[in-house]
Amino acid sequence: MNETSHFFTDQAGHKIAAILTVPSSPTDRVALLCHGFLSSKNSSTNKALTRLLIERHIATFRFDFFGQGESEGPFEDITVGLALDQAKAALAWAAARGFRRLGLVGSSFGGLIALLAASEAASSEPALRCLALKCPVPDFPSMLQLEFGSDGLDEWRRSNTMPDVTGGSGRIRLRYRFYEECRLYDGYCAATGIAVPTLIVHGDRDELVPVQQSERLLDSLSGPKHLLVVPGADHGFTAGEHFTAMTRAIAEWMVRHLS
Repeated sequence: MNETSHFFTDQAGHKIAAILTVPSSPTDRVALLCHGFLSSKNSSTNKALTRLLIERHIATFRFDFFGQGESEGPFEDITVGLALDQAKAALAWAAARGFRRLGLVGSSFGGLIALLAASEAASSEPALRCLALKCPVPDFPSMLQLEFGSDGLDEWRRSNTMPDVTGGSGRIRLRYRFYEECRLYDGYCAATGIAVPTLIVHGDRDELVPVQQSERLLDSLSGPKHLLVVPGADHGFTAGEHFTAMTRAIAEWMVRHLS
């Protein structure tokens, strides 16, 4: 395989860092990988999926959202709308370079962004072929309310900082407008416009995103769909057997629907 680093821009001109990984012989198939909150293009999930997909002759294009990894900007200014624009720019970048069979993968926050991007990509050319979501957050406001409570949201409003949801002890600078803006996006509504085959993988011990969100999301999708609930898996699929089950399921979904 061959990996090359790239930068592209969103509509506002922000530089987005990315890595394109291609197999040893040409392919027109690519999976675009959207990482989770406070993560990066080199997340363990993205790197594992890249290894699995390259073996099956599918390229991957993984990129850093605004203010994360090597991409431009302070993380505190990120919004759902900005991340969505960057995912759409990534799809356009791949299409402009000759990839005709496109799949989209999103983890957690990246799952919400992939869901919204897939809804808007229904009429694009080349058409998106399939979608895979790892513990997505179709209703981000309710997840944040459940996680922080009213007192936590009040503190976020006052300080423009939030607890580190990745498990750190400190607080993360993120403007409260992120929460206010994410209330404008309804993942369940977006799902009704998605007709491409969609896989959802969720752990039944997810401590951040209730599995009921994925169950409701499944009902909202209008095309071929499947929900894989991994018994005992947490939000990060930290146990080895859970991680393997999740990555293999997503890779096989991409292989099946990008063929």
